[in-house]
Amino acid sequence: MSVRRLDPVLIDRIAAGEVIERPSAAVKELVENALDAGARRIEVVLEAGGRRLIRVTDDGHGMDAEDLALAVERHATSKLPDGDLTRILTLGFRGEALPSIGSVARLTIATRQAGGANGWALTVDAGRAEPVRPASMGPGTRIEVRDLFYATPARLKFLKSDRAEALAVSQMLKRLAMAQPQTRFILAGDTITGFDFAACEPGAAGQLQRLGQVLGRDFRDNSVPVAAERDGVRLEGFAGLPTYNRATAAEQYLFVNGRPVRDKLLVGAVRGAYHDTMAGDRHAVVALFVALDPAEVDVNVHPAKAEVRFRDPGLVRGLIVGALRLALTGAGHR
Repeated sequence: MSVRRLDPVLIDRIAAGEVIERPSAAVKELVENALDAGARRIEVVLEAGGRRLIRVTDDGHGMDAEDLALAVERHATSKLPDGDLTRILTLGFRGEALPSIGSVARLTIATRQAGGANGWALTVDAGRAEPVRPASMGPGTRIEVRDLFYATPARLKFLKSDRAEALAVSQMLKRLAMAQPQTRFILAGDTITGFDFAACEPGAAGQLQRLGQVLGRDFRDNSVPVAAERDGVRLEGFAGLPTYNRATAAEQYLFVNGRPVRDKLLVGAVRGAYHDTMAGDRHAVVALFVALDPAEVDVNVHPAKAEVRFRDPGLVRGLIVGALRLALTGAGHR
C-alpha cells in the first residue's frame, strides 16, 4: 500500500482522540483557555453530562475576528510568543483544543474584546469551519460544544452515564478552582448538583477560604499551613492532620505552577512525609502548590498535561517531605 497524506479533518480527529477523551477533558481545555485569557468569572453549563451540551462563558480578554479565525486552526496559539517550550507560562499552549473539539462536535464560539465595536462568532461542524460573522455580546468569550463525538460515534460507546461524566467535570473544575482562588467558578447541569465558588482575596487566607469552599469546613478546621522555599522552589498550601485521613489518595490535590497534576514523585513525597504518623492503608488529605522557574519543569510530557518532569526531582521531593513533617510536628498538640 502506498504512502499518502491523511485528510486534515481526519488528522484533527486523531488529535482529538489524544486530547479529548471525554466531556471533562473538553471542559478542562476550554476553562484553561479562559484562565489564560485573564478571566475572573467562569461559568460552565452541562446537558446530559456534557455529551449534549457544554457551554463555557468567561469575562476574559476576548478575540478579534482575525484571531478567532486562527484559533480553530491546528497548532495556532497566542501562548508561545517566542516559541520557547522550556518556559511555558500558561496552562494551555499547544493550540490543539479548539480544532480537536470542532472536529468531533458542533462548536460555536462567540467573543468580544473590551472596547470592541461588536463581537464575532464562528461555527465549526465536524471539522468544517464557517466564515467569521458579527455577533452581539458583551466582553469575553462564550463557547458552546453540542453533540460531542457525534462525528466519531464509536467514542460515545466508551462514555459512562451522564451523571458519571458530569461528576468528572465537577471534580476537574474543583481542582482548577483550588489553583485560582481569585476567580469565581460556577457549574450548573441537569444531572449534577452545581456550585458557585465566590472569588477570594489573594494570599494564604484567600487560599484557605477557597479550599474550604471546595473541600468543606472539616478540611479547613483539620489542616495546618505549609510554607517552605529552597533553591528557587517554593511550596505553599495546607496539609490535613494525620487524624483526618481517607481510605484512598483521591483527596490529595497537587499543583505545579498553578497546574493540577497527578505526579508519582509528589504523591510519593506526601506518603513519605506521613509515613510515621499514619497507618499504611490510610492516606492524607492535602492541597499543595509548588512554584518554580518554568525552565526547571517540563509540562509537555503527557497529552493531557497531567504529568510533569522536574529537572531536580530530589530537591522537590526533599522540600515537600521536610516542610510537611515540620508543619505536622508543629501541630502535634492538635
